[in-house]
Amino acid sequence: MNMNLLVKPNFNKTVKKNVTIEDKVKKVTKGDEVLRNQLLEDYQPFIKKVTSKVCNQYIDQSRDEYSIGLTAFNEAINQYQEGQGSRFLTFADMVIRRRVIDFIRKEARQNRYVFLEPEETDEEGRLEDSYAEQKAAIHHYDQQLQVENRVYEIEEFQELLKDYGITFKVLSKNCPKHIDARENAKKIAQLLAEDEKLAAYLAEKKQLPIKDLLNMVSCSRKTIERNRKYIIAIALIYIGGYTSLRSYIEPS
Repeated sequence: MNMNLLVKPNFNKTVKKNVTIEDKVKKVTKGDEVLRNQLLEDYQPFIKKVTSKVCNQYIDQSRDEYSIGLTAFNEAINQYQEGQGSRFLTFADMVIRRRVIDFIRKEARQNRYVFLEPEETDEEGRLEDSYAEQKAAIHHYDQQLQVENRVYEIEEFQELLKDYGITFKVLSKNCPKHIDARENAKKIAQLLAEDEKLAAYLAEKKQLPIKDLLNMVSCSRKTIERNRKYIIAIALIYIGGYTSLRSYIEPS
């Protein structure tokens, strides 16, 4: 044996841990305001990118939409909870989008009210026609924002499900076939989501707290296990606050 090939291990060598943005956010929520300001500065390009995508045009720091996005990013830092399912930047993206969309809707409504109070009176017919066009445009724009928000939520939800080993294809196969079974599964999911302890268990363990659920519902363990993936998916919709998706799963 060639002894020169033997390498003595270096036990004094330390492995440097990569510091994630989730680690930094955790430090900020514990009171590190210097780090908060650093994050707000470092992630300005991210904020601009998300805001510009919502507005479908480039948004720089001089625009109100950017200020809304910056405030929303700071809000995301305050609200983010480690282990809730989504990564921080995914969560921040969602918060920024929602706040900017709310701002745009508010501005659109205010512009409508300004339009309805002109300084000069025009012909009655022309005013009515212009108002109808303005109202239709705002309605169309509002619908576009709702569609975009729904698409975004679906994409984020799809990514979240991967952490639980669930895909949309698998979910469609595991959806209860009978209406009663489907509604019962939804109610179980809602009970889970509304219980802070059980929701935290789901987020951490990536599995259902079946024993606890059996103490809350009248169905069998076999029923819960059979509909496990469906219940998890519905519970995540409630926990994640996916407002656009809730209309599809609210118990009737």
